[in-house]
Amino acid sequence: MRILLVSDDFSAADLAYRLQQEGNDVRVYVEDESSSRDYAGMLRKVTSWKKSLPWVGKDGLIVFDGTGHGRTQDELRKKGYSVVGGSQAGDRCEDDRTYGQEVLWGCGMKMIQSQDFSSLDDAIDFVKKHPKPWVIKQNGHASKIFNYVGSRRDGSDVISVLESYRKTAPKKEIKNVQLQERIYGVEIGVARYFNGHDWVGPIEMNVEHKNLSDGDLGPKTYEMGTLMWFDSDESNPLFRETLAKMKGYLQGIGFKGDVDINCIVNEKGVYPLEITARFGFPALQLQQALSPEVSWAEFLKAVADGEQFDFKYKKGEYGVIVLLAVPPFPYAGTLKAKKSVNLDFFLDETLTPEERRHIHFEEVSKRRNGQHYVSGSTGFALHVSGAGKTVAAARKQAYDIIQKITIPKMFYRTDIGIKFEQEDKKKLKKWGYIK
Repeated sequence: MRILLVSDDFSAADLAYRLQQEGNDVRVYVEDESSSRDYAGMLRKVTSWKKSLPWVGKDGLIVFDGTGHGRTQDELRKKGYSVVGGSQAGDRCEDDRTYGQEVLWGCGMKMIQSQDFSSLDDAIDFVKKHPKPWVIKQNGHASKIFNYVGSRRDGSDVISVLESYRKTAPKKEIKNVQLQERIYGVEIGVARYFNGHDWVGPIEMNVEHKNLSDGDLGPKTYEMGTLMWFDSDESNPLFRETLAKMKGYLQGIGFKGDVDINCIVNEKGVYPLEITARFGFPALQLQQALSPEVSWAEFLKAVADGEQFDFKYKKGEYGVIVLLAVPPFPYAGTLKAKKSVNLDFFLDETLTPEERRHIHFEEVSKRRNGQHYVSGSTGFALHVSGAGKTVAAARKQAYDIIQKITIPKMFYRTDIGIKFEQEDKKKLKKWGYIK
């Protein structure tokens, strides 16, 4: 199959590489100049995705891996192309948090108090008038370093963070601010693919680990690792109280792709935080690790064409994925930090073919002599996944593989999945959200 990937920052590089390994003819277009350098010697790049439309044709598949191109996707579908990734309204659900909350409320889900501000001064005044723990966020794909989860009842820590941003952060980085009331409980995501008409494949449960350091310490990042499992039971209350309620809305907007609702769950119910109406990363890499028998070209083509698909996955197994990062992560773009471009990295010769399948390259390229090296400037080196009947078994596979990888200056979290295994799983069972 001919497959064309259109990307802003090459988030789906690993997907493109695996589609190529399946035997498909893959070409990629990457808008960001620095990201386009990744996967040199590994994937074929094009300088214009529009000029590649005749090549991919209407029998091929076009994949968009981020938001911002929803309107284009809708237009291409009207012209008869097979397109997977999202839609114009789906983009708005994610990029405009207030609109996303309105959609969730309109579909019958609980609402969390939130407020948007165009200036830091207004946000500070609001917290002073409404003292409580607040969560600081921004719309769109702004740096997650900006995010902060307040803990003090009087909101003093949130005020201090906002005042710090007002004094130090460049104005161009503070385009908007959203304050969301902090809800206490277990944070968990519920995701599934939608083909414009109906759900395709199993329900996905995921637990993200966004803080930089073990024990959920340190600043927020895009993601340091994820725990995941699949569930085919549509009576599952987490699915029934979230995504299931969005089916009519997704049909109305012609959405075709992966959609995720991140939630806080406690004894009082499920509180949706936000919608991710696109592929998730590293969720996509972990989905592939849990479905080794699936042809992802055929699966994504089915989603794009509004068809069903027999998605075979590792039933009853957990998946764990860990980010291996290098400087300047997570501060790329915000500080003049030393970069790690051109660092060679080394894979142990004892790695088996199965173990290599669990290595997911990110900002990586290959020299003519076959040597892999870090080619990007933001510090996303690669992800390593593992799967097993227990969280412990999945963790062991992932971390055993990591021990066979050497990247100078690399760092990673060593506790992905532990909190769920020791604490959160029991709570979710007690509240009736998982079996």
